[in-house]
Amino acid sequence: MPPPIALRVDFNAAELRRLARRSKDAAQARRLLALAAIYDGGTRSEAALISNVTLQIVRDWVVRFNAEGPAGLIDRRAPGPTPLLTDTHRQALAAQIDRGPIPAIHDVVRWRLCDLGQWLWDTFRVSVSMQTLSRELRALGYRKLSARPKHHAQAIGAIETFKKTSPPRWRASRASRTSASTR
Repeated sequence: MPPPIALRVDFNAAELRRLARRSKDAAQARRLLALAAIYDGGTRSEAALISNVTLQIVRDWVVRFNAEGPAGLIDRRAPGPTPLLTDTHRQALAAQIDRGPIPAIHDVVRWRLCDLGQWLWDTFRVSVSMQTLSRELRALGYRKLSARPKHHAQAIGAIETFKKTSPPRWRASRASRTSASTR
């Protein structure tokens, strides 16, 4: 079995315990206390028991602590998957939307998500779902706009006739007297 990775020499157990007391992150404090036990001469197995983790995790903590100090023991946000669309794709998509479709070329008179997805595939060979494309377009500041529906048999002047305005019937209220019953 190879020897364990040595801890940094610029820290000691008392200092790690002090940092653990001041830490606002509970997970970081637990990790610092486990490493303090190692500084005190305890084994990695004892540190793993203290923290209720495996030896491999303690080893990972030691490597992160040696590289970055106590800040390396704070939980990081997972990077997640790489985005399907790059900034180049987004700029080209925004430019294409602003230009609008050419009916003779694109076979559409207005852009739909499925049409834009097909355009992305034809241009960049990037396959994006409609949900992802919708999210990307909203992030770029685009919103779905549609015309208000109009009934095919609606008379031309029917709306204006319906919106007849009546003269306002507002009257000033009479001055009320304070009555004895309210006291």
